[in-house]
Amino acid sequence: MSVQFILLIIGSYLLGSVPAAYLAVKWSRGTDIRKQGTGNVGAANVLSTGSKWLAIPVALFDIGKGAFCVWVAQLLDLGAAQQVTAGFFVVIGHNWPVFLRFRGGRGVFATLGVITILSPLLGLYTLVMPYLFAPFRYVALGVFFAYISVPTLAWFLSEPLGIEEPLPVTLGLVAIVLIGISKRLLAPRTALSRSIPLGILLFNRLLFDRDISDRKAWIYRPPASTDPAEQTGDKQEGEA
Repeated sequence: MSVQFILLIIGSYLLGSVPAAYLAVKWSRGTDIRKQGTGNVGAANVLSTGSKWLAIPVALFDIGKGAFCVWVAQLLDLGAAQQVTAGFFVVIGHNWPVFLRFRGGRGVFATLGVITILSPLLGLYTLVMPYLFAPFRYVALGVFFAYISVPTLAWFLSEPLGIEEPLPVTLGLVAIVLIGISKRLLAPRTALSRSIPLGILLFNRLLFDRDISDRKAWIYRPPASTDPAEQTGDKQEGEA
């Protein structure tokens, strides 16, 4: 493993850790995004708390940081495996940012940026799929379908999608997808879901990225403490 590649991995993680949603809300309103809406440090929570004009630059930044690190790997003439590894660490940084005590979002937009540089057509598919469900308020379900289909498309349609090395790209996408899904499934139970059977809880999280069926009650539930020492499983980050 070259020093160049090691530095790229470290840089990718640190860039991924930059919490655009937290900084944008803090600088513009002087409040903590972790204490609003779902508590998620991501563009979706910025939007759900009414800051539409802030959500767009936050989303673009998150997409950009995923795209940038893969693009740098390409500029360095690194192989597909190394490119997708750089993207993987961007998503890791977004989901577990060192600057916010490792409490981040889901990495959906960062993942979109990674995929777009690896294959623009696959990136377009990943962008469009969730918003086909938007009129029904099921964007998280669209994200789930994109998650499970993207690695399959990368493998079976690699040539039309412009993917020259399908094996490392597919394996890398599987790893990134598993990170996103694990963030949905493994969060502590919330106060609203402590009495929900485990099977229903996992079903809700996997498909809808929430613990309960009532979307409004989930989005606007009282936030938990942002101090990990004070957390008792009363908060789960939302999408993005």
